[in-house]
Amino acid sequence: MAQRKTKRGTTASSAIMFGEELKYAREAAGYTQEAVGRLLHCDRTVLSRIESGKRKPSIEEVEEVSQLLNAGDLLMRLYGRVDWSASIEHPDWFQAYADVEAISIGMRVWQDGTMYGLLQCERYARALFETGDAAGKPQEIEELTRARLGRQSRFLVPDGPLLLVILDESAIRSVVGGPSVMRCQMEHLLRVAQLRNIIVHVMPFAHRRRLIKTAMVLLELPDGQHLVYSESLEQGHLSDSSATVAKYQRHYDQLRAECLSERDSLRLIADALEGFRDDEQRARRDRLAEEQLQRQRRGQLHRGGPRIPRPRPRS
Repeated sequence: MAQRKTKRGTTASSAIMFGEELKYAREAAGYTQEAVGRLLHCDRTVLSRIESGKRKPSIEEVEEVSQLLNAGDLLMRLYGRVDWSASIEHPDWFQAYADVEAISIGMRVWQDGTMYGLLQCERYARALFETGDAAGKPQEIEELTRARLGRQSRFLVPDGPLLLVILDESAIRSVVGGPSVMRCQMEHLLRVAQLRNIIVHVMPFAHRRRLIKTAMVLLELPDGQHLVYSESLEQGHLSDSSATVAKYQRHYDQLRAECLSERDSLRLIADALEGFRDDEQRARRDRLAEEQLQRQRRGQLHRGGPRIPRPRPRS
């Protein structure tokens, strides 16, 4: 007989609780994961990830499995109450950082090349993942995007933790996803920069100093502990060494002294926004012109093509 048993113990994850109810319903109906996968035309691993709270199923998938398992409307009701964004699993090497970020009371960030993750709008984050390792994998892209947006929720509120971000100018000039996506990103950045807990500075190209060679985050935890986090090509590095933290805090303070003021930084972002708006309109005009040219060419091909006699009705 199937029993509701939580291998992980008590959990605050609503996605895991949903998965446990799905597993209970499956076992009560006498199905294995392989059997359900065959009947629903999906791989067993898909069901395994849903049951472990690592994958968000679609509404259609929940409806199909509920009907198969004769689970009534229980799974559909639970599905609507799950905070899927907060329940996505991060890569193992990133999870330690995600855990301390989730309880931090203050963060100081240096970011170059691309927009800092907690300040990315949804379109920008998705476009970034579409060109990365997840390219061509829609489900993985969706999960990564939800995970990133889920991390933002505690910061993008008026009384959220302090988030002090220094952006290298390359982070707002490098185009990700085209001018339309960049316009949305600049609008989002200007909007969240109005929150009292978020301060954004820009380091212009003319002032750039390579005191810090990679994106970096300094974190302050509720118990007063300080940590520093950075990433290499394939790994994340989280350190609580007082000497390392002090070194990068010093570098960060030097960068902050040399970057634009908060007001001038927002002006530079607004200028970038106008530039992307112009680029978007120009791209739209070029696209319309190209479509019109294609229509004209098709019309010319049609008029210049061979005439095909049509059968005439007999009187």
